[in-house]
Amino acid sequence: MSRLSDRRVAFLVTDGFEDSELTSPWDAVAEAGGTPVLVAPTLDSVTGALGHQQTVDVRVADAKATDFDALVLPGGVQNADALRMDSDAVAFTKDMFAQHKPAAAICHGAWLLVEADVVRGRTLTSYPSLRTDLENAGATWVDEAVRVDQGLVSSRTPDDLPDFNRKLVEEIGEGKHSGQHA
Repeated sequence: MSRLSDRRVAFLVTDGFEDSELTSPWDAVAEAGGTPVLVAPTLDSVTGALGHQQTVDVRVADAKATDFDALVLPGGVQNADALRMDSDAVAFTKDMFAQHKPAAAICHGAWLLVEADVVRGRTLTSYPSLRTDLENAGATWVDEAVRVDQGLVSSRTPDDLPDFNRKLVEEIGEGKHSGQHA
């Protein structure tokens, strides 16, 4: 049996995501036996900053945190900025944390965590330009390839994807984390 054979993992994006920050973790989850599911504000397809297109599986307005075991937030400035302005994306993210589900954010994906108000008292990393935003939201920011804090996995850039993917699969495999909260 694969480590993630019974796990459904929501990948929340919109247009402008960082291509490799969606495709690499997606492949890691699938290779570990999990079921990656693309969640987005529209029920069409989304296009990454470098042109990767992918069909949306579930519209975020229709997504329920109870239907998923984990959340992945790829980066990309345009993607992250649009998602943090989408009330359904913010509510879905907050609900995943309220249910103690593992979550992972890379690069600018952490902007959505700030908007969902789930970083207070947490330690995480991100693209360096988000440092002030995260600190102002009550987080401790560190400059590390990957950081895990009670089921929350975070990384800085696509260069960190091998470490990010390894920890992402590990945390999803562990399941709910009592320290993961909204």
